[in-house]
Amino acid sequence: MNSTLATEPTDKPATHPLLETWGKNERMRHVPTIEWIVDKLDRDLRRRISILSSSTMNEAIDTELKSLCRGIDRLADAVKHTRAATQAPAEIGARIDFAITHAVSCLRSLDANLFGRRYPFQTFERSKAEFIHGALLVIIERVHRVTELVRAVDRTVDEKLLEQVA
Repeated sequence: MNSTLATEPTDKPATHPLLETWGKNERMRHVPTIEWIVDKLDRDLRRRISILSSSTMNEAIDTELKSLCRGIDRLADAVKHTRAATQAPAEIGARIDFAITHAVSCLRSLDANLFGRRYPFQTFERSKAEFIHGALLVIIERVHRVTELVRAVDRTVDEKLLEQVA
């Protein structure tokens, strides 16, 4: 017997296409490009941090440098969920250099075309670019804090930081 109820659908409902796709969405204007972030971290901040970490140390500067290193590690974690298999060095200057190298390699693994684009609204997710940019801003603020502490101990730190700018 071949009978159907009046309430049964006769055919499958049509699937709706995605309203937005990630690759076609516009770039977020408040997030810089991945190239700028890599350049800022690898050139500018690495040079500043190496000058600041080679200065006279005290307990407050050492604490801020460790906090800066944790911030760099958080940036690498925001980019990529896996960590490097090798053990970071114990000495703070080498440890920060290791963390920056790891974060830069993670940043370079990102797709520059998709980075900074808004996720489709139907996914209800935030873009990783906002987290990465926020982590970079935290690192920049930590470098400013270390600079203030080193400036109190070493008055020539500004000359060292600005000598290669011109």
